[in-house]
Amino acid sequence: MAISMAGLPAFLLYFALGVALIACFAAVYLRLTAHDEIALIRGGNLSAAVALGGNVTGFSIPLEKAIAQASSIPDLVLWGLAAMIIQFGAYGLARILIPELSRKIEEDRLPSAAMLAVIAVISGTLAAASMTA
Repeated sequence: MAISMAGLPAFLLYFALGVALIACFAAVYLRLTAHDEIALIRGGNLSAAVALGGNVTGFSIPLEKAIAQASSIPDLVLWGLAAMIIQFGAYGLARILIPELSRKIEEDRLPSAAMLAVIAVISGTLAAASMTA
């Protein structure tokens, strides 16, 4: 049984592009929030870690679906951008539903961060399910 590595270049390209899109999402998300997640996480703030992790996960779910079904690199990028917009909208909704969200995360109030993470993951799963081949 021979193992074919013919798909390796495409794998590496799509993987690298996926990593780049996640990094882009994280960079924009970190700029959107009123609090400094990275500093809070470094200081041991669990709420900041849960909130950031939930949002990155919420973006990664539809990105994974986009990678699986993309017919080209531009197609993948467009679906990735659509997933980003959904996640940024979900963050905006969470800020409406959870008054003083940033302050609560800074104070390490886990219920608010967990709710933000849940909203992000639900948005991501709905976005992924809504993508059609």
